[in-house]
Amino acid sequence: MLLRLEFAANTLYHSALCCSALVAVNHKTHYNQLLMKMKSAAIPATLLTLCAIFAPPALAEGNIDRGKTLAYTCLGCHGIEGYRNAYPSYRVPKLGGQKAAYIAAAIKGYRDGMRTHPTMSAHAGSLSDQDIDDVAAFIASIGTATVAAGGSKNTNLEAAQTCVACHGQNGISVNPTWPTLAGQHEDYLVKALNQYRDGTRKEAVMTQMAAALTDADVDLLARYYSRLKGLETTLPD
Repeated sequence: MLLRLEFAANTLYHSALCCSALVAVNHKTHYNQLLMKMKSAAIPATLLTLCAIFAPPALAEGNIDRGKTLAYTCLGCHGIEGYRNAYPSYRVPKLGGQKAAYIAAAIKGYRDGMRTHPTMSAHAGSLSDQDIDDVAAFIASIGTATVAAGGSKNTNLEAAQTCVACHGQNGISVNPTWPTLAGQHEDYLVKALNQYRDGTRKEAVMTQMAAALTDADVDLLARYYSRLKGLETTLPD
């Protein structure tokens, strides 16, 4: 899998270098500026390719009514505004506004050992694929107003440009299989990014992206996305 990741990145990167070599320039400064522009242009294309390669499989049809019955324990944590994980202490993620495909992939990650959390792993371990699709369909049906309205406007952070290809220009995901980050709790985003960095949460693209982040980068990105309009707490009826 990592070989496919490196191949896709190297192919697009070297394509940018080849294109720049075809342009005749007489001044070294002009050449360097052009080369940097070509590299920058290759990055979003590379990330879009990687997102497509490693996207989770398509979601099966979920039954919202059945999912509502199965998800009653989920709302015991995710349906309480500001509810915190006991140890280590951080707020549990907002789910209102996430797409069903991503929610299903996350639950399966806990069930299959790609993510670690005692409570989540215990709950997910008893669920079949259809159970998970039903729960995801129900959760994705509530708390969606802010995301549906498009979120924050005119947003931009240079440090977040590599995140845009999968998570959207304003943190609203452009693909249902990748999570929306806008409005998510800051401390939860810090926790999730650090888990990708230390390998306790596994996903091919995010493992590569997070490996290059410093503690300061993680704090900056988490603070930025948490302040955008987006996700909501999935309050029960």
